[in-house]
Amino acid sequence: MFVDREQDLADLNDILSWPGAQLILVSGRRRVGKTTLLIEWARRSGYPLVYWVASRSSAGVLLQDFSQALWRHTHPNDVMPTSFSYDTWTEACRQVAALAANQRLIVILDEFAYAVDADPSLPSLLQNAWDHHLKQSQVCLVLSGSHISLMNELQTHAAPLYGRFTAQLRVDPLPFRALKEFLPRYDTEKRVAVYAILGGIPAYLEHFSDRHTLRENLERTVMRRTGMFRNEPPVLIGDLVREPRYYAAILRAIAAGRHTPDEIEKAGTVPPGNVGKYLSKLVELYLVERRLPATVPREQRTTQSRYYLRDPFLRFYYRFLEPNQDLLELSLTDALWSLINEQLRAFIGATAFEELCREWTLVQGRTGKLPFVPQAVGGHWNPTVQADVAAVSWREKAILLGECKWGTEPVSRQVVSELIEDKTPLVLAALPDGKTGWRVYHALFARAGFTEAATALARERGIMLVDLEQLGRELEG
Repeated sequence: MFVDREQDLADLNDILSWPGAQLILVSGRRRVGKTTLLIEWARRSGYPLVYWVASRSSAGVLLQDFSQALWRHTHPNDVMPTSFSYDTWTEACRQVAALAANQRLIVILDEFAYAVDADPSLPSLLQNAWDHHLKQSQVCLVLSGSHISLMNELQTHAAPLYGRFTAQLRVDPLPFRALKEFLPRYDTEKRVAVYAILGGIPAYLEHFSDRHTLRENLERTVMRRTGMFRNEPPVLIGDLVREPRYYAAILRAIAAGRHTPDEIEKAGTVPPGNVGKYLSKLVELYLVERRLPATVPREQRTTQSRYYLRDPFLRFYYRFLEPNQDLLELSLTDALWSLINEQLRAFIGATAFEELCREWTLVQGRTGKLPFVPQAVGGHWNPTVQADVAAVSWREKAILLGECKWGTEPVSRQVVSELIEDKTPLVLAALPDGKTGWRVYHALFARAGFTEAATALARERGIMLVDLEQLGRELEG
């Protein structure tokens, strides 16, 4: 399925409209849909396309594969000599420049990192070919890859291709609204649950069906001993880093609720003094994110940072699947489902639901539907108080505080009162000059709605109440 990539297509089309040769860097994690996006973009453009994907082969084999891709492009109706190959990458690039001398030609080199791994001189060869041949043509050359570190290195000051890229695009997972196209028969509650488990990775979502219950989908895919999900995280991590056992240990610790470097180090699974190095790498790879309280000015130094798994399936895998490999091996799906089901509500509430409530707040702020425009949206935490949602404008001295409830019962008046009377003063006390001049607003988000008493108090105090139906409607558009 090709879903919800219109902005990416628009960005690529804008680049394609620029005059002259273009060199585009496209990156994104495995299975996020880079190849589907690029091929769909090239198809819609109407321009001729040469598509080539690198494999884990020798340098000579890769050059021959690319040479043959060019040959098939120029001789679509002929039988290709099996041994055909250009002698060098420079010669192959000259052929590309000749093909694009007078017309736009899109050339996609997919999984480029594999080619560089086989032939480390390739970026230098490509730089030379770009400067002397390709730059004068009408080529639109795309280097795409899942190895995010290596793709980032191509842009560093010391890299041969530094300064040659005319554009770059990071392909992110799909937003929550895209799940409506994959699972149209599910209601918002079920789609939030799926989003908590799979996130926005198209290759994962395609394996779920809204003709089945959540449990049935899990049993058919995620809980299958022979399924693609079984070894997905180890393969993903092993493809990106050396010493994967240490990175996996950190992911496991974070999934278990250890969110600070000290807590992770105390888990005892990483050599002392090395946690920071591994965390930095995981952040660079977009597998982990470092969060700060929204109530801390970004220019202020703080020790309150926390680390969270960015990828929902990694969260689910290390929370439920990896610790229960014995049940997976023995195909004891009933026992595994029982373990998952006991903790699933809390898991969804603390991950996807809170994140979607913050996203809703950010969208409302961007579209002018909040009383102020927030400069930061996230959460608040310190040793005395925690708030699920915090949106702050330092310029306007305005703050919105919110709570997210994924429980099965309507939110009571007491919850509303605690947010106003108990939590708010503690949060304000932590703000710079928090006791004076701040405009304070509140919001409550609830899966099961609100009691009449809670609604009455919220109306009296001007508190925004957002139930699941409204949240889904306004996020899914």
